[in-house]
Amino acid sequence: MKTPLIDRRDFLRATGIGFAAAMAPSAWAKTLAADAVFATAFVKRDGSFGAAVLSEAGKLLHAIDLPDRGHDVTFDPVSKRSVVFARQPGTFAVVFDHSGREEPLTIASITGRHFFGHGVFSPDGTLLYATENDFDNAAGVVGIYDARAKFSRVGEFPTYGMGPHELLLLGDGKTIAVANGGIETHPDYGRAELNIATMKPSYVLIDRVTGDLIEKHELPAALHQLSIRHMDTDRSGTVWFGCQYRGPGTDRPLLVGRAARGKELQLLDMPQDVLSGFRNYIGSVAANPVAGTVAVSSPEGNSLVVIDAANGRIVSNSALVEVCGVAPDRTGFMATTGAGEIIEGSGATRSEPDYVWDNHMLRIEHAA
Repeated sequence: MKTPLIDRRDFLRATGIGFAAAMAPSAWAKTLAADAVFATAFVKRDGSFGAAVLSEAGKLLHAIDLPDRGHDVTFDPVSKRSVVFARQPGTFAVVFDHSGREEPLTIASITGRHFFGHGVFSPDGTLLYATENDFDNAAGVVGIYDARAKFSRVGEFPTYGMGPHELLLLGDGKTIAVANGGIETHPDYGRAELNIATMKPSYVLIDRVTGDLIEKHELPAALHQLSIRHMDTDRSGTVWFGCQYRGPGTDRPLLVGRAARGKELQLLDMPQDVLSGFRNYIGSVAANPVAGTVAVSSPEGNSLVVIDAANGRIVSNSALVEVCGVAPDRTGFMATTGAGEIIEGSGATRSEPDYVWDNHMLRIEHAA
């Protein structure tokens, strides 16, 4: 699940005087009383890029600059640091703390590789894993970085597919799930998709220690243009995934599915009006373990749908312009939009008109 924990006392030590001094006393007090903060990338209206930390009330607490557009953020509860990854085909990731006391550290991709926008830490925080493109060989890899040595790259293993996107560390702490989107790209051609006629998405489980393939699942041949992209795990350990369809625009394939160990992928049947509202594009997936729900967003369809994880039924369907970022918020979900809106789980909305919030958002909880 994308809700890592940070001890409240460690949060205070990590954020320090510099962070507190930058906020009004009342705002600082509210931050300490909050259960969580949220991290997300953004583009400002002036064309600059960055990553932000938001309060539960949607208040902008801290921001760092990025050299180009960011994508997703991952957090290490051991070191209390976050990493924001460049959007593909980006060649940087930036390590930062939430206080701004420490200078951000930039990780550069090696020659012949670029990032796909997602990563995850090992349970002890010593290693960072990132999905990458071995673009000359049209193969996906997971790059391995040593967090104890300024995130130097120490190895890689294959994703057993092409175009890997999001990856998750499963509950055993050893297995990494990877969504292979199946799409070939090469930085010489920007974000152009080079193999739509022959693409082959897959969902794989990999031993993060040995790099060995544990399981590989593919969608039926008729759905070979259904690119598996984003994932999260619900409280039962089931992995939920969202897809983006690259076939004819008039098609309406199922876009949300579930994966369990040892079982074939299961696509979730949805009412046609909900499915049509996605416009063949799921941009983000987030589970709320407290509520037992899963949210999927579509910036293409201006749609945020919440699903009951137990029975797959639709709980709610909200129309939000360019909604994409979504993260669990108490018993609901916080969402962000390309129009600068931040919508709390309660439905309250805050607007930051200078900001275009990017595709993903991460909830970082404070342990009591």
